[in-house]
Amino acid sequence: MPSEDERMKAPSISVGLPVYNAEAYVRVAIESILNQTHQDWELIICDNASTDSTQRICEEYAARDSRLRYLRNPANIGAANNFCRTFDLSRGKYFKWIASDDYCGPEFLERCKRMLDNTPDSVLCTTKATIVDRDGKIVSHYAERQDLLQPRASERFVTSMNRDSWCIAVYGLMRAEVVRHTPLMGNFRGSDKVFLGVMSLHGCFSEVPEYLQFRRFHPDAYSYTVTAATVREFYAPGKKQGIRFVFHTWRHIYEYLRAFERPRLPFNEKLKLIVHVLRMAWWCRGELVAEITTAFGSIKSRT
Repeated sequence: MPSEDERMKAPSISVGLPVYNAEAYVRVAIESILNQTHQDWELIICDNASTDSTQRICEEYAARDSRLRYLRNPANIGAANNFCRTFDLSRGKYFKWIASDDYCGPEFLERCKRMLDNTPDSVLCTTKATIVDRDGKIVSHYAERQDLLQPRASERFVTSMNRDSWCIAVYGLMRAEVVRHTPLMGNFRGSDKVFLGVMSLHGCFSEVPEYLQFRRFHPDAYSYTVTAATVREFYAPGKKQGIRFVFHTWRHIYEYLRAFERPRLPFNEKLKLIVHVLRMAWWCRGELVAEITTAFGSIKSRT
């Protein structure tokens, strides 16, 4: 965690880049930050013990520009923990994550910072997004809205559950002070959706109407083919299958209810939020029962 003196000298924006075996695309991600029109930033690269040439590539860039900090974990701590580590090491007033296989248009930071500077009620700002393939060719434009402009926290939260199914807003520019009041990325499937729901309780989301974010969809991406094995390797590499990976719907319900205590919300707002989550639990009752059944089946098979 940066000291108070370090924060006094901090850049306006911190960008967190968690990487693992990212040699194919990490240069593009780094270059997209280097080429930003807003240049008052720091880039924190946390390497999850890569076994390819990722370390060499990142160290080359860090040697050329003091705004880049490269840190290497002695062992793979899982993707979510690595995301959290980049934030813990950040110093800026604003913070953004960037995936190692994605990249940003040159004006991304400038446009999003200007929006946050001019809209104090917004806690997160992103732009419209373009989906590209492994070679950077445009596949489609992301159609779902990411802004949440409703005045009430309960309205923003409910809307966030039905929007941005790819959770692209998690790569937006955020107020770091607000992010510190969240549990960050949890070590469970779908924690990015939970994170955005929690952020929505603290304020509005804004969206710049320009395509300045590029998400790469390719066969090596975690989200390309999601299986129990890939989820386990993504969040807890090297560990054997455990029951905790079965209960992801139960975990979401628990995390939402736990989050309602964090922001200072009126009692009637908290009540609305609790009622909505309990309705979600009822709607998902089939999945909740199935998770319990699967867990008992797993225990039985081991005895």
